[in-house]
Order: sequence, then structure tokens, then C-alpha cells
Amino acid sequence: MKLTAFTDYSLRVLIYLAAQPERRATIAEIAASFAVSEHHLTKVVHFLGKHGWLANVRGKGGGLSLAKAPDAINIGEVVCQTEGGAIVECFGEGGGECRITGLCRLRGVLGEAVAAFHAVLRRYTLADLVSNREALAAIFFVDKAPARRPAKEAP
Repeated sequence: MKLTAFTDYSLRVLIYLAAQPERRATIAEIAASFAVSEHHLTKVVHFLGKHGWLANVRGKGGGLSLAKAPDAINIGEVVCQTEGGAIVECFGEGGGECRITGLCRLRGVLGEAVAAFHAVLRRYTLADLVSNREALAAIFFVDKAPARRPAKEAP
């Protein structure tokens, strides 16, 4: 099974931000770190924000940060939401154009395999993926000072 670039980039953004959760990052910074398109990351960041995984603060001192703790972000849920589509044409709406759709046993086998794939991913959180946070931060932030988020104002 191959994940889409959208899912890959989504996971990379989350890992990047979880490597130093006390700092904010920009799309440009993350794109440069992974040598990927800012345009693609903009779409990814928008999607992750809509689903409540990212917070975006505008203006001076703004940037992207995790909207939830890494242990509250389930990898299986992220992959299910970002992949969205069917693994093969016949899984989609209307069953596609396959002549044997009504008789095919492959659909059941692939459905079982995809369910197992998602079940394994649901066992992990973002915290599991960044348990080596210091090593990741050393790679990601080698040229960057650990910018701290401003303290929240008291109510």
C-alpha cells in the first residue's frame, strides 16, 4: 500500500511541530526542512487546521503549532482522514468500471487488509513518532534558536 504525498506531508508537518512543541514554525521553514513545495504544504496545513490538529497564529510572532498534545493525535485517524479515497477503483462510489465487481472476492480481501493496516496505525500517536524528540530537533533546528511561545495571559 502506498500513501499519498498529501498524507506523507501531513505526517511530516506533525512530526516537525512535535519535535519542538514549545516553538512555532512557518510553512516556509517546514518546506525548506523537507525540501518540499510550500504550495503543497499550504493545502496540508489548512486541512490539518480544519481537523483540529494544528493551530495557526497570524501576525508578528505567529506561526504554526500543534493544537493538541502529541499523545492526543492518533496516527491512524490522521491517515484515515488524509487518505480518504479508496485503495482501488471498485471500493469507490458506484464500484467503478470493473466487469466483475459483483462477483469479485478480491474486494473483501483488500478490505480486510486495509482494515488491518488502519488498526495498526490507530495503536500509535504522534508522541510515539517523536519519542526521539531531541534527535529530531537536532536535525530540524540545527540553525534555529528554540523560539519560545509567548506565555498565555491570565484570565
